[in-house]
Amino acid sequence: MDFSLYDLAVSVKQPLQPLAVSATTLLSLVVSLIDLLVEQKISATLWVKLPPEESWQAEIRRYHEQVGVPHTIYTCNIYPENPQVTTKGESTQEQSTAGNPVVSIPLAADSQLKREYFLLVLSPQFCGLILAHRTPIKRKQVDATIKTPPLLLLNSFEQSIIQRVLDGIKQALTYSLSLNPVAQTAAPNQMQTILSDLLTNWNFNCPACNPLLVGELLTKQIQHQEEIRGNINARHEVTATKALELQNQELLNTLNLKDDFVNELCQELRTPLAHMKMALTLLNSPQLKLSQRQRYLQMLNSECDRQNSLINGLLDLMQLDRSTEQTVQAIRLSDVVPGVVSTYQPLAQEKGIMLAYTVPEDLPAVSCPSTWLKQIVINLLHNSIKFTLSGGQVWVRSHLQGDYVQLEFRDTGIGIAHSEIPKIFDRFYHIRPPASEDVGGAGLGLTIVQQLLLRCSGSISVKSKLGEGSSFRVLLPVASPDNKL
Repeated sequence: MDFSLYDLAVSVKQPLQPLAVSATTLLSLVVSLIDLLVEQKISATLWVKLPPEESWQAEIRRYHEQVGVPHTIYTCNIYPENPQVTTKGESTQEQSTAGNPVVSIPLAADSQLKREYFLLVLSPQFCGLILAHRTPIKRKQVDATIKTPPLLLLNSFEQSIIQRVLDGIKQALTYSLSLNPVAQTAAPNQMQTILSDLLTNWNFNCPACNPLLVGELLTKQIQHQEEIRGNINARHEVTATKALELQNQELLNTLNLKDDFVNELCQELRTPLAHMKMALTLLNSPQLKLSQRQRYLQMLNSECDRQNSLINGLLDLMQLDRSTEQTVQAIRLSDVVPGVVSTYQPLAQEKGIMLAYTVPEDLPAVSCPSTWLKQIVINLLHNSIKFTLSGGQVWVRSHLQGDYVQLEFRDTGIGIAHSEIPKIFDRFYHIRPPASEDVGGAGLGLTIVQQLLLRCSGSISVKSKLGEGSSFRVLLPVASPDNKL
């Protein structure tokens, strides 16, 4: 039978303390060792089992192609594969250099080496071992945040440890040969012959290492770790810089939006003030008739109402921007809508408008602060009455729609042009009625409604046609059972 090389290495009298490392650190150690072999032109026998990815295999090819001295490489693989011996002039899966053989050896599928990676260097000048073992994770201990188990690393130059690992490799090859893992291939005897010759002539003995070379290797390992750390820091700096640039851009966008808002606000404040100043100037005329005086006084009253509406709307928007998240409440529409409708009933009667509502009491409660829900109903109902002419009708209806309660405000008013619908939720946007009458308003009511609905996970949609009326449909989420009435 074969053995785990990791178990053999840690079973010596004075075993090394394994380190849990990442694949990046393991690759860095492999690169450092190959650097040393190439720079010092060390003629060696390599025993290799590394991940199949290009970054790992490129390091073994680098030694094979650049070292420029005799060497032999044995690459071990778990999957069945015909071993190949490459020499100069032969066309094989591994490209040979100066007649130096590269032998690819399949290991048994159930070999204990399947969870291990290693790079073993044997040379009269230097011998060293990099051995990593991937510990299996039991199903009950699987953490969803851990994609792969850690690697336990042993990095040794000790003769006893290296010799024991080398003996373990021999045992694994003997075990693989006994199972004849490529019995179904076209040339099984080739594999058997190669492994038999290799095991028969097995005479690898680990010499003592040159401490100068060991010191040089450790220096290279430190240099590679510093390079990796520098690259990581550089990436972090780039990430931090990009994040700062994004924050600055967002801040700049916010400032630009505020500038736009202030500009729009100044324009909105200027209009009623100009009208009021004009009305006051005309009222001072000595030739002013009584009917004209009444008209100018009415203009002053309307513009004062518009100014008051604008200021109140701005205060509402500022309060929304400054307010922290409201406590989520479960509230029934039947507790809010009837009261608001009764408040607006006298205004509707004065304009000659039929106002009615239908809100079933058995509808489930919605998740929305009561003050927000009341303001939504007030703003939408006020708009419906304002833009409906005498003899028109306004309905407020509600019903359950999936996980939401729909609240609809339908009127037979002047309607909204199709081109204007996308703009009606913009700040300070006024719907211009076809009649000469100015309906006033700050142009902030629908903006506030939309912002309130966004904050309580609701939504609003509009259907309208000029001369036929409008329908505003509000969807409010049904309150969860955890929210008590």
